[in-house]
Amino acid sequence: MTATHTEPLAYPFNEVGGLELHDAYAAARDGDGMIRVKLPYGEPAWLATRYADARFVLGDRRFSRAEASAHDAPRLSASQNNTGILAMDPPDHTRLRTLVAKAFTVHRVERLRPRVRELAEGMLDEMIATGPPADLVENYALPIPVAVICELLGVPAEDRPQFRVWSDGLLTTSGFTAEQFDANREEIRAYMGGLIEQHRAEPADDLMTALIEARDVRDRLTELELIDLCVGILVAGHETTASQIPNFVHVLLERPEALAKLREHPELLNSAIEELLRFVPLGAGASFPRYATEDIQVGDVLVRAGEPVLVAVGAANRDALRFDSAEELRLDRESNQHLGFGHGVHHCLGAPLARLELQEAMGALLTRMPGLHLAGDIVWKTQLIVRGPRTMPVGW
Repeated sequence: MTATHTEPLAYPFNEVGGLELHDAYAAARDGDGMIRVKLPYGEPAWLATRYADARFVLGDRRFSRAEASAHDAPRLSASQNNTGILAMDPPDHTRLRTLVAKAFTVHRVERLRPRVRELAEGMLDEMIATGPPADLVENYALPIPVAVICELLGVPAEDRPQFRVWSDGLLTTSGFTAEQFDANREEIRAYMGGLIEQHRAEPADDLMTALIEARDVRDRLTELELIDLCVGILVAGHETTASQIPNFVHVLLERPEALAKLREHPELLNSAIEELLRFVPLGAGASFPRYATEDIQVGDVLVRAGEPVLVAVGAANRDALRFDSAEELRLDRESNQHLGFGHGVHHCLGAPLARLELQEAMGALLTRMPGLHLAGDIVWKTQLIVRGPRTMPVGW
């Protein structure tokens, strides 16, 4: 059976604020297959909401990210961002990914655990000394991954306020014009280019120096690829983790029985992190379309060559055909093959680091603040491709 849909639905579905998964995703999963959607900009696309379809599209190399540059790609903002490693296919993608992968192996990342633990404990010491209420985002969730990625890459932590503004600009779904988006991107490129020149003059034992060597000595990447790779690592290396820490806290505070279970059984922490990664729909909507390079059957739908497919990871991670009690938060869930870090060649390079940061940040918070509670209204991020609190006042 091949499903056909004529009139695309307006997308994204999720409401601004909060972490709920819109009912339209469940309706789509229960339908005949992928559905047609229309984002604010670009051409219509297929939307994969089932786990099997999502995993297939993410893993099959006949679906191309690079092809998006040749189309009016479906997107949330006016500008098309077709640069960087996320917009590449193998072999170019493989060439760049290989240069960075050594820094993010499980073994190398594990050596960072004492530093991450030190950062988490230090932030909590400062919060406790100052007294409640405190903003969990600004005083805890954001500084930890920012410090780690800045130290790893070689970016001065004191520049955080400025690159935070640029990062929001790169991830915005707001009314930025294409010209405003491009201007923001060129500003952070210029900043990163200046840091690269400083590292050329004064090499250090960090990832940026290693990438410069790959550029200057081994000719493995162009100057623009070097700059965009460093920008991508900086933005991706802090934004999602900084969002997920308060997201996870919010979900647990709304489920006191789960929070109590985790406090009573700290050995469940790692499986709880994986379950929260499955359960929390981080994306405001599916993005990064994949274009079919030939006719491809995806479940009940025949995707024609040249058609884009968007993958709704949050919906796929709630698919009852793949996960028992999919709508429940089960902290002891086993064999949790969620898609929170993607799948296939674009599987998140920094997944080991993100896991470690989440484990240490959540573990320290639950241990040191047994009375953790909300101390005011959450202000949610709006007009960004990731969801989470902008500010989250807490007491303990």
